[in-house]
Amino acid sequence: MPLSPFALLDAWFAPAPAAARVGWMRGVTYAHRGLHGPSVPENSPAAFAAAVARGFGIECDVQRSSDGQAIVFHDWDLARLTEATGAVIDRSAGQLAQIGLTGGSDAIPSLHKVLGEIAGRVPLLIEIKSRSDLRITPLCLAVRRVLEGYRGPVAVMSFDPRVSRWFATHSPHVVRGLVMTDDGKGTLVHRLKRRWSLWSARPEFLAYDIRDLPSRFAAAQRRRGLPVLTWTVRNAEHVERAQAHADAPIAEGAVLS
Repeated sequence: MPLSPFALLDAWFAPAPAAARVGWMRGVTYAHRGLHGPSVPENSPAAFAAAVARGFGIECDVQRSSDGQAIVFHDWDLARLTEATGAVIDRSAGQLAQIGLTGGSDAIPSLHKVLGEIAGRVPLLIEIKSRSDLRITPLCLAVRRVLEGYRGPVAVMSFDPRVSRWFATHSPHVVRGLVMTDDGKGTLVHRLKRRWSLWSARPEFLAYDIRDLPSRFAAAQRRRGLPVLTWTVRNAEHVERAQAHADAPIAEGAVLS
């Protein structure tokens, strides 16, 4: 059967990775922001230690401090997860390290600290947080610096195609992915934007919204060799869907019990 024009363009602009390069990603259950729960905050050293102890892979979020360090924290603002307020990017790494995470005994960790804790024992996905008003280069550089010399299965990913493209250009040895959601949109404009994001990002895997599976787009990328991970898997129905339409779940809550 001849390939469709889109399939040919996908292969040209976003070539599939070598199977050996991304094979470790498949068949793993990733704990979303670590294995967190009551008294164990998300993205905390305790949550990561718990995930390692159970043999789960780990997904974490990274953003930049005011002095250019890679910090493991999800929200742009400190208020939901700590007793402090204000933007993460307005504090230095040293200041953030003194801020405790609500509900536990840990403080906000740096990516350097988290890598030292995991030490290659389980696969790690690093979601690089981005906004249209922020330059991506400083944070990508910070992540690349701390990954130098790291021994273990690790990949970076982002909703922002610029991040995956940056690693493709400046740090091609690091496995890179594109996080995607259709957000209930099925318009032609959205489908074209989704394709453009793929071509722009040149990812080696996708992390796809579980709510959007099954997806013809995701299935097409999976058939040509890009692993498809899916987030956030929270219940039995999600697990069943992930098993049918993805290569690995990024999960949290009861499904990790």
